[in-house]
Amino acid sequence: MNCGVTTFGFEIISTDPQTHARRGRMRTAHGDVDTPAFMPVGSRAAIKGCLPELVRRTGTQMILSNTYHLLLRPGVEVVAAVGGLHRFMGWDGPILTDSGGFQVYSLGDLVRLDDKGVWFRSHIDGQPVELTPERVIEVQRVLGSDIGMVLDHVVPLPAEIAQLAEATRRTIAWAKRSVEATAPGQIVFGIIQGGLDKQLREQCLRELTAMDFPGYALGGLSVGETPEEMYQVVEAFGPRMPPEKPRYLMGVGRPQDILRAIAAGIDLFDCVIPTRNGRNATAFTWAGKLRLRNAKYRCDPRPIEEGCFCPACADGRFSRAYLRHLFLVGELLGPVLVSLHNVYYYQKLMAECRRAIDRGVFREFAQDAIARLERQIQEQPETGGPSQG
Repeated sequence: MNCGVTTFGFEIISTDPQTHARRGRMRTAHGDVDTPAFMPVGSRAAIKGCLPELVRRTGTQMILSNTYHLLLRPGVEVVAAVGGLHRFMGWDGPILTDSGGFQVYSLGDLVRLDDKGVWFRSHIDGQPVELTPERVIEVQRVLGSDIGMVLDHVVPLPAEIAQLAEATRRTIAWAKRSVEATAPGQIVFGIIQGGLDKQLREQCLRELTAMDFPGYALGGLSVGETPEEMYQVVEAFGPRMPPEKPRYLMGVGRPQDILRAIAAGIDLFDCVIPTRNGRNATAFTWAGKLRLRNAKYRCDPRPIEEGCFCPACADGRFSRAYLRHLFLVGELLGPVLVSLHNVYYYQKLMAECRRAIDRGVFREFAQDAIARLERQIQEQPETGGPSQG
């Protein structure tokens, strides 16, 4: 696949001697990204409620936006008219746009799908919308994202083998058409599908690798399978994805899942978990989650986490008592501050992972962190919806 790449590259800086974890640097047209890296999700060209400069303060290097949502509103012609997606949303760093393939899964009854592409009724006004592999590539080119994704067929799990085989065949065929539609200099990653079937995953990996995409993603996970089933796929195929290319695990975002995936050689992650939890008054800390609506925080003068330098915690400016008050009275500042704190928590975790890889101690770091996280889950059972947005 000749992309005419002049502003994209990827290098491995260090590796962990006891796992497949690697520390790298990805070069894009809008700046470098140190990996492993976590991308907050701004589906509609915004990290909900958060100014771009405050998102930057969390340590965020790259964000994700959504082709499907931007195609519907405001429309790609509007984004193009004001200078492209970076200018439109006021973010000058790298942006990855996903293809809309997850919406094929999540929209359910609104979708009709065949080998040509996907047709659905807009969830906004019911108007018919068509997505083909070629259309998805063109929309992402016009948006001007640094990295785009091919259109893929995502199947909810568990699924019959015949359904998975059909979706895998279609994903491969759509990837070939995406290669042909990609403009010189445009960076597009391939997506490996196949559900929990290792033979189908192997076939998809083999055929997409032959197309020589600049990077590769594992898709079709966190869609109904158990964590252990997901780990089996990630640990089997993460290390087998092309080693000289970035490896991306789509829509998986619990901290313990990220740590397991980094150990399997994955470089990039995205998920709505930190911001969705932030909007629902749940803050991540190294000691466990804080559910800030709880009465025990009514007079708590401490910040969310001592020693945290996020916009919510820095200098002890905002107390747990104040944040609880904001949520109870419906003030928008509460969700904004806790979302920023949670994104900072994720970015701090990624920075610690990079340091551990550099020092050659990632296995010990990850084992300790996962054990701590699992203890927290036992003490504070998790609630909430799916991890993808």
